[in-house]
Amino acid sequence: MSGRSEFRLGAIVALVLAGLSTPAAGLPRVASMNACTDQLLIPLADPAQIVGLSRYSRDAGQSFAAADARRFPVLSGSAEDILVLKPDVVVASLFDKRSTRELLQAHGVQMAEFSVPRNLDEVKAQIRKMGEVVQHPDRAEAEITRLDAAMAEARQAVTDRHYSVLPLSRRGWVSGSNSLISSLLSATGLYNVAGELGVATGGFVPLEKIVKARPDFLLVSQAGDRAADDGAAFLLHPALERFYPPQKRIVIPDRLTVCGGVMLADALDVLVKELKRVER
Repeated sequence: MSGRSEFRLGAIVALVLAGLSTPAAGLPRVASMNACTDQLLIPLADPAQIVGLSRYSRDAGQSFAAADARRFPVLSGSAEDILVLKPDVVVASLFDKRSTRELLQAHGVQMAEFSVPRNLDEVKAQIRKMGEVVQHPDRAEAEITRLDAAMAEARQAVTDRHYSVLPLSRRGWVSGSNSLISSLLSATGLYNVAGELGVATGGFVPLEKIVKARPDFLLVSQAGDRAADDGAAFLLHPALERFYPPQKRIVIPDRLTVCGGVMLADALDVLVKELKRVER
């Protein structure tokens, strides 16, 4: 047997053993194929219900639940790994590999598929949907209540300020006026100037246009004066640092905004703290 085959067999055995944990009677066992469905699943399900998570579930830069994800097996992304575990339900994104999703369905696996939410109403609908999948609707409603409370506090913090904000990330990527982050900003009373730059869902914008737009603040995912690579170095360009020093930058980590879910309440809490910081 080759080393690769031995590794593959060992991984399958580990997944089978991990899948032997038994949830409370009647509750479904669930596998997740996507980093965003991971983050919907972990806060709402009993640990014994989760039989496996996506390969990106432990990426602390992209998932607020990365630490908790270490308690669960990581799936390769293939249908084979999932079929071995025999979950009652597989949760996935509509952007996950279509052939894998169709193969699972062909084997009789129940799928719960999630789109990419563009606003807070869609986020709440997805939290409720996952609550129904794992049969814990009470937990879903509690998280929605927490999200509503965080939004109310953020609106209070923004009242009468009318700040304009440009969500900017590596290489000049701007989250557009139809994006989830833009919906989050507008719901609090902030204004995303991406629309003035002709950016709808998202796109790259030249440095000159960013500087010319003159938003009150940039919304970025990290602070500091060092860049890990050339893409991140864009945010440290001398022109941006001149017009947008730390007191002109609102910092909300990517892990709180990349996906739509319960973590948005934490993102709103950070937004309130950041507004207090930059207003000092």
